[in-house]
Amino acid sequence: MALALALLWQALGRLRRSPAGSARHAPPSRAMEHDRAIEVYDIIRTIRDPEKPNTLEELEVVTENCVEVQEIGEDEYLVIIRFTPTVPHCSLATLIGLCLRIKLQRCLPFRHKLEIYISEGTHSTEEDINKQINDKERVAAAMENPNLREIVEQCVTEPD
Repeated sequence: MALALALLWQALGRLRRSPAGSARHAPPSRAMEHDRAIEVYDIIRTIRDPEKPNTLEELEVVTENCVEVQEIGEDEYLVIIRFTPTVPHCSLATLIGLCLRIKLQRCLPFRHKLEIYISEGTHSTEEDINKQINDKERVAAAMENPNLREIVEQCVTEPD
């Protein structure tokens, strides 16, 4: 019961936090982009941090504001994620980006192009990490490593 109430309050809080001229009054494509962004956020917020017992949402690595969705074609969207590592020298930022990519590739129910970035100025090697997590060949190679794949699976699997 407490969980249901918490989820209800969270949903109501999102409605209250939506900006003036919210998605309800926006043109249809803007409303759809807003709905898609909320859908994306709901997928990534439960990803677990690789070294802490918290979710990326709890650590504020991802927030609703870090998700941007743009319609790029009929029923196709560009999804842009800008996440913020907990510290500027976070050694697991690349792994967090990989977890974001894998979970979204598996769970997004609509056609999409995905771009994932570290928020500007929040990591000492953000340019290198941004290149790695947006390179399909590097992502595929990383997921061939059984140890890395196991860590990613632990992070993206929903808790029971």
